[in-house]
Amino acid sequence: MNGNRTRVAVVGTGDWWGFHHARVFSGREDAELRAIVGRTEKRTVERARRFGVRPYLDVEEMIARERPDLISVCLPNEDHFATTRMLVEAGIPLLVEKPLVFSLEEADVLIAEAEAHRLFFAINFNHRYARPVRLAAAAIERGELGRLVFATWRFGGEAGTSRHPHANLIETQCHGFDMVEHLCGPIASVTAQMTGGPPYTTMAIAVRFASGAVGTLLGTYDSSYAYPGTHLLEINGTGGRILVEDTVRRYTYTPAGDETSRVWQAGYFNDADRGFHATFDRHVDEVLAALRAGDPPPVHARAGRRALALAHAVIRSYESGKRVDTAPSESLTAGSPDASPDTPSGGVRTTSPTTHDDWSGEVT
Repeated sequence: MNGNRTRVAVVGTGDWWGFHHARVFSGREDAELRAIVGRTEKRTVERARRFGVRPYLDVEEMIARERPDLISVCLPNEDHFATTRMLVEAGIPLLVEKPLVFSLEEADVLIAEAEAHRLFFAINFNHRYARPVRLAAAAIERGELGRLVFATWRFGGEAGTSRHPHANLIETQCHGFDMVEHLCGPIASVTAQMTGGPPYTTMAIAVRFASGAVGTLLGTYDSSYAYPGTHLLEINGTGGRILVEDTVRRYTYTPAGDETSRVWQAGYFNDADRGFHATFDRHVDEVLAALRAGDPPPVHARAGRRALALAHAVIRSYESGKRVDTAPSESLTAGSPDASPDTPSGGVRTTSPTTHDDWSGEVT
């Protein structure tokens, strides 16, 4: 650490998350953005100049010269593995963008090597940090929904640039898998339908939670992010219903049998909670606090491995036409050292789904 400031380097120069990683760390009083690493000289120099830091085309040279306390990685989705593995082996704390990788074998390599190095290894499932999602987690924690009965996730827009036949499922719907497990507990099985492919751009997934609740996930790249209501999360319990609309737009809780709802939406001056990208700012708050305290990441990269395992189970279900079991081989209690501190448990569940490493993958 440089005094009270954490030295950070950003690997990646994309216009979307690459930019926001640099923006967030350059604007914090408790962090010092030291370098931008890219693959093309012109783009890397332009991005580094914009944020007043040094540009690098070689990661190892950057590490040797800048000695960062944290490296934030936001490469193109299908190019994550090689660079992430090299950074894991370098033993420097990491914050990586989702998806972790596309292959379970590669995910297992990264997780195993990070554990061997006892490495701080965080992944950016930033949807958890939307104000409506945090309100939902708190309501479930307080038992306001009673026994959970079903959950519905719908999310979709235009396709990205990844060439993988299941890009939507792995790189975008990973947010859905992470979110419903974060709020409702582990998914025990999945059954899937998809549009004809490849690529498979729209899918409907039925899930059963370990608690006995059921759910659905609908994901698509055949829609538009310009549409209102692009995202909807609904969680129903015996005691009430929660709706989260467009991730950051609105939270509604309605008690069972009551026509009066409790609603949150950002006020006129509340740009921080209104903006989707600010969810990453809130995540970084907790990442840096955990890093400086020597604590585990608020969202460990194992959550990325878990979402990937669920995606591969969905693929197997679609290909086999059968239900696929997805229950983790073991559960960590919410009070364990590796459990996510913001995972609700009161009266609803007592496991932390973000920390499950294994997937049985049994077809039933």
